[in-house]
Amino acid sequence: MAAASELNADATGAAEPAGPPSNVRLSPEERIADLTKGLHAALEQAIDSPARWQVLLDASATLWRYSGGNVALLMMQMAQRGTEEPTLVAGYKEWARHGRTVLRGEHALWIIAPRTAAMQELTLADGQRKLLPVSQAAPTDAVSSGKKNVITGWRGQAVFDVTQTEGTPLLVPRPGAQSGANLDDLWRSLCDVAKENGFRVDVSGVQYGYTSGYTDFDARRIQIGLWMNTEEQVAVLAHELGHVLLHGPDDSVGRLYGSSANHRGLAEAEAESVAYTVLRAHGIDRGPQSATYLAGWADAVINAERDMKRVTLEGRAVTSRVDIAKSVLGRVTAATKGILAVSDPPGFGGKLAAVDAGRTVTASSTYAGVPGPGPSMGGPELAGP
Repeated sequence: MAAASELNADATGAAEPAGPPSNVRLSPEERIADLTKGLHAALEQAIDSPARWQVLLDASATLWRYSGGNVALLMMQMAQRGTEEPTLVAGYKEWARHGRTVLRGEHALWIIAPRTAAMQELTLADGQRKLLPVSQAAPTDAVSSGKKNVITGWRGQAVFDVTQTEGTPLLVPRPGAQSGANLDDLWRSLCDVAKENGFRVDVSGVQYGYTSGYTDFDARRIQIGLWMNTEEQVAVLAHELGHVLLHGPDDSVGRLYGSSANHRGLAEAEAESVAYTVLRAHGIDRGPQSATYLAGWADAVINAERDMKRVTLEGRAVTSRVDIAKSVLGRVTAATKGILAVSDPPGFGGKLAAVDAGRTVTASSTYAGVPGPGPSMGGPELAGP
């Protein structure tokens, strides 16, 4: 895995400062502005160097329960401090609930979290649908469809990595510590993802063009080449699932940002980024095999931006390459999360919600910053602004 410091280094190798230190008190608006600026800087760097895109994917394999934007923010802040990559992060109070305390003098890492409010869904007499705060009285002729929490804005949330805490020992699987996935189990779980999305998987000796795999949206079928070994078949299926989850005929977001039919290169980069991250989370490093796809992602982003300067899609203003990169990162990590939630890789995806506080510590496990024998909080699943 590439070092975290690569994510925030300039051409000379020196770390770039991005915003005020984490212990500076900012207003909520200033904090969001600062985090957004830092996220844009990280994405600019990832476009300038495809290797930094791979760094983000590596981190996303460990922190897959987080949005891509927050993964980039965590990596950037840890790199600025010259410390190791984040593995398991949580808020101050949540660490306390798991028997751990933040070390004195540690400064928080910041992520972007949603502000939510309870709203009631109403259908008015004229058929119009409307959301009203729960505390507000509804019109007498309105029909309620129940309550829901909706995102009303964004805020900065302070979190700490496990290496910034002490207390009750926790099992913290380290990246690369696994010997690799059980390929048969992983294949079955990927087939389950395909089935959940209405696709069947066929392993066939018939080749479609020069491809090793093909997704037919009309027939709702994924074809995988019979001539490959098991790991290659798993990798190709993960890639095709990236297409299934991201590039269907109803993918209006992909069309808007230059993916899918408009920029096949960007669509292929998205699908391979999904496959690379899924396999990485299961202890399989497909870096050499994915190199061509991943190296081409930045060119695809730049080409998409160039073409969007010539034509405005769906009435939207021309989109910058940072907006395109942010969309790609969000789409890739959302699709990855959907797959990993089914395939259940080792580790906790960066969040303590999956941790059993009474988990037995075994001598064969490895640890990060945890003394003794011997990487959340229920944070945001969506990227911020």
